[in-house]
Amino acid sequence: MRAFRWTALAGCIAVGGMAQAGDEGFGKKPSTPDLPGTPWKVHDGTRPQPKVVETGGAVSVKAPADAKVLFDGKNVDAWEIDGKPATWPVKDGILTAAPGTLTSKEKFGPVQVHIEWQIPADRKVDGQGGGNSGIFLMGLYEVQILQSHGNKTYPDGTAGALYGQTPPLVNATAPQGEWQSYDILFQPPKMEGGKVTEPAWITVMQNGVVLHHARKLIGPTQYRQLAKYPDNHPETGPIALQFHGDPINFRNIWVRTIGDYDQE
Repeated sequence: MRAFRWTALAGCIAVGGMAQAGDEGFGKKPSTPDLPGTPWKVHDGTRPQPKVVETGGAVSVKAPADAKVLFDGKNVDAWEIDGKPATWPVKDGILTAAPGTLTSKEKFGPVQVHIEWQIPADRKVDGQGGGNSGIFLMGLYEVQILQSHGNKTYPDGTAGALYGQTPPLVNATAPQGEWQSYDILFQPPKMEGGKVTEPAWITVMQNGVVLHHARKLIGPTQYRQLAKYPDNHPETGPIALQFHGDPINFRNIWVRTIGDYDQE
């Protein structure tokens, strides 16, 4: 049986973020594949923008007793970059994005994730530039991080989008410089004989507002391509944070493994 290689993680994040921009953008119809079941293309800038919902900013939740704390303001001991010690800086309890993909040492399957993020107020933001990052479940499925308060882009690339697949139900992004929160529930795909029998699904809340509810994913994140599931999909994978050239700030990152009530 051909093993799934985690080199896919680096490739997925690279094409999902740092690759050179093509013909996509707000108001533009790109030369990309059609998204199944919709009249839109991947990264379609003519797709309607999500309705804006003003919020009070981040919903900050202390890690429960059974949570795995990935960042508590002290250090990056739970993380690595390309198998080496993590080098993203920590100052005054804040983790700041720097070159390299930050990857959790521990791997997870079904999981609950809490993360808080901030786009610095002094950043010039335009479309996908200036305030861009992403959190990857299993290192494969991206929930987009972007300064989307007053900043338009293609909807499947806005804050809270399942990048390249599904825009958020609403735009719940707080003003630039304020802290934001994501609360995520993720279920990996079910496999049989090396093939996917049930797709992965995800629920996402931003600042206490539902962006996706048990939304099915069509495959791991891709840039300008139609996502599809690989053979022999892994059962677990890391949490990863993307560096897109922007010094995005993070705090209070924790996860909980989701199991049945009688499982340890």
